[in-house]
Amino acid sequence: MASSEDDPTTQHDAQILSIDAGGTMTDTFLMDSNGEFTVGKAKTTPDDESRGFIKSSQDALEDWDLSVEEGFPDLVSTVYSGTAMLNRLVERESEVDVGILITGGMEDTLRMGRGRQSYTGYSYSDRLHVNTHKHPEPLIPRNRIRGVRERIDVKGNTLVPLYEDDVREGVNDLLDQGVDHIVVMFLHSYKNGEHEHRTAEIAREIIDERGAETSVMLSSEYYPTLKESERLNTVTAEAFAAEPSRDQLSNIQEAVDEQGGTVGVRVMASHGGTIDINANELARTLISGPIGGMIGANYFGQKLDYNNLVCTDIGGTSFDMGIIIDNDWQIDYSPEMARLLLSLPMVNMESVGAGTGSYVRVNPTFDKIELGPESAGDQVGVSAVETDVETVTVTDCHVAMGWINPENFLGGDMPIDRDVAEQEIKEQIADPLDMGVYEAAQGVIDILESKLRNDLEAVVTGEGYAPSNFKCLSYGGGGPVHTAGYTKDLGFDEVLIPEWAAGFSAFGCGAADYEYRYDQTTSIDIDSDLSMEEAAATAGEALTEVWTNLEQKVENEFQNSNIGRDEIEFQYNILGQYQGQLNSIDIESPVGRVDSPEKLEQLLDTFEEGYRRQYSEEARSPELGHTITQASVRGVRDVVKPEIPTEELQGPEPPADAYKETREAYWDGEWLDTEIYDLHALQPGNELSGPAVLEGAATTYALPPDCETRLDEHRVHHLTTTE
Repeated sequence: MASSEDDPTTQHDAQILSIDAGGTMTDTFLMDSNGEFTVGKAKTTPDDESRGFIKSSQDALEDWDLSVEEGFPDLVSTVYSGTAMLNRLVERESEVDVGILITGGMEDTLRMGRGRQSYTGYSYSDRLHVNTHKHPEPLIPRNRIRGVRERIDVKGNTLVPLYEDDVREGVNDLLDQGVDHIVVMFLHSYKNGEHEHRTAEIAREIIDERGAETSVMLSSEYYPTLKESERLNTVTAEAFAAEPSRDQLSNIQEAVDEQGGTVGVRVMASHGGTIDINANELARTLISGPIGGMIGANYFGQKLDYNNLVCTDIGGTSFDMGIIIDNDWQIDYSPEMARLLLSLPMVNMESVGAGTGSYVRVNPTFDKIELGPESAGDQVGVSAVETDVETVTVTDCHVAMGWINPENFLGGDMPIDRDVAEQEIKEQIADPLDMGVYEAAQGVIDILESKLRNDLEAVVTGEGYAPSNFKCLSYGGGGPVHTAGYTKDLGFDEVLIPEWAAGFSAFGCGAADYEYRYDQTTSIDIDSDLSMEEAAATAGEALTEVWTNLEQKVENEFQNSNIGRDEIEFQYNILGQYQGQLNSIDIESPVGRVDSPEKLEQLLDTFEEGYRRQYSEEARSPELGHTITQASVRGVRDVVKPEIPTEELQGPEPPADAYKETREAYWDGEWLDTEIYDLHALQPGNELSGPAVLEGAATTYALPPDCETRLDEHRVHHLTTTE
């Protein structure tokens, strides 16, 4: 849409800017004050993400004939999600050196890890074979881990006093090695943090005496939760990966400021909200783009009355899946990330290493095609002639089959050579398998879509549901290319593809609340033989005290951004179970204090209803009593959010200017004349039948011969099959 001074209806003021810097592309979602939006795209620049941020923003603003300098001053909300932190964990490389002080005798905790860590991130077939399992490389080498004699028991009682000489010796040794951060993690410090706090006092005295600039990070302050392995992984990740990213995020903020922006940059967090770039617990933003997609899907569903959604996001490196039921998502309190188990709340998702940038190879032992798990990332493939990629990728197969126009990739900003794609597919894939080039390329696509289809079905049925209970929402830069293939025959109620699929995760970041969340492990028993008055005076008081402390932490975070308590809406959660059970369920409390028998009864009634809904009436066992294993407090502040477009429906026939050309493309073993359309020139109500390709600047929507699509008034495509 071009702006014009003579026609004010075409003028735009950029209000909401949200960015998703993935492993391959940096996507921008930009909305003006009228609710109109546009999407931009540029290659991710891992060395300095602010460069990709500015270029992607400029790509979006050009649709409105605006420069970055003209658009940024009007911004009222800016949200960023990137991959730098996660990449540090995946690659086990960081710009900083970290040392650890840990309870004596536990020095090998990182190396041993949890048993699950030996196969997290493995394919299903490898998980079945123990001989393939291998623990991931620890984040911190053994020579930078020092034991300290001390012991707190599971109830918070001191069994062995803190040996302060051990602390002094350990701190001096780590400083001699030049560490930038010292992590302190003692057993059961989530219950009683006295030893960790005294250790910090001693460490800071020594650091000051030696004139060092080393920081001290305590697990009891950052992630005071049960399970020492996960807690150690998380606070170590905070030092190893999150702290160095503050510089990247500062670069993003500086880029906004330099272009005339006056708004603070927020970052997408794992629990589903956004936090300030100066937040204390930055490791919560380790995985942000896929989380943004889930939050965007939930917001999308609420606005359009889609209660149950299966979310699917295909990028260059991964296929991310999640489930939304009754406009809500589940929280995973011990998620897997970069082959580590962490102790932080994360929107529950599944991810597999298969995307449009996945490398394609022939296994010489079995003469079969294999995909990934490695990816070309932002280098795209061998057909991107300005890169140094030598291995064929899935995108190269798209190019060879005529699905992607080499002159339109990234709007023509990235040179793509179809001849190179065909030649490399021939040499690397087709010839070793004695196949034709296009047959081999089709085989790669079939294998990928079959894998995605199986993974998607497993995620849905593994939760006890059938696909027919859900609408499938497809997005991501690579989503629309493969949607028809990976949803085929699964029986979803509907398959939906937003026109802004390429920027949907960025859209989701813009739809997220400004929210801080703090969690605390507890062990609060509510015995069944107690009266409500007795239980409220003991368990209720204990829970209220924990909530009050967590509430203060949330309030402090907002105060750092000059946001007062009167602007914050607090929400309170517990993890609860019947006494003696192993697993807890997540409950949003109807009260923020349990200071009366009536409020305790409300909380227990909410737990009973949640348990009944998740399991069954027959599974309830209130006679056992209850245990609260974790307490959480969320603070939410209202922010400006994007609008879903609503336009008047036109006829089923696309307008003439939407048609671009007819070219041959390869579908299921034969070349067919395929109509090519401009994805963004189509009008609501338009209907198309395959074979067709709908080209946008940031994505391509492939419509096979047996499929049809209809664009609704919200600019969402509804994909159906004709068979």
